Amino acid sequence: MTEHAPVTAEKTPTANAEGQLELLEKRHESAAERSSEQKEQAVEKARVEAKEHAISTEAGGAEKDTKPATAAPKSHGVIGHKQKEASFKKHMKAVQAEMSAPSRTFSKFIHAKPIEKASEFIGGTIARPDAILAGAVVAFVLVLGVYLLAKALGYVLSGFETIAAFIVGWILGIIYDYLKSIITGKPS
Repeated sequence: MTEHAPVTAEKTPTANAEGQLELLEKRHESAAERSSEQKEQAVEKARVEAKEHAISTEAGGAEKDTKPATAAPKSHGVIGHKQKEASFKKHMKAVQAEMSAPSRTFSKFIHAKPIEKASEFIGGTIARPDAILAGAVVAFVLVLGVYLLAKALGYVLSGFETIAAFIVGWILGIIYDYLKSIITGKPS
């Protein structure tokens, strides 16, 4: 029996060491699992915070949205007329707030609905860029020619020549613009 006692004494510490080693390995694995779970939770928390920050930044620096689930879902389709108008009013208010009083008054005047509609109509019909450019170029060329001819023949110019030459050039520019839109099929 004396032989068995040393063997069991040797086995007991080894068994305890192996048990402790296994216990430590299990603790280490569970700690690693917990740390990976904690990392995943931290990543998810960071995502939520980043999304909330993006929402608050998108809202123009307003307070953070505490209930993102109740917010109206953003449509990814075509922007409607009401959305455009609301965005325009918001931006105009922000820009006008930074202007001086006379500039703000002028801005409010020129951005009034009747003034804007009239301006768009005139810009789309009468004051076409091609027509104005053609009017200016033709006026320059014709007035230069008429002036040189009048000076050589001894006539005095009345001043209406410039206006008449501009009108002729403007009409040519309108015709050019109209023909260009018919040929290309693109409204200009």
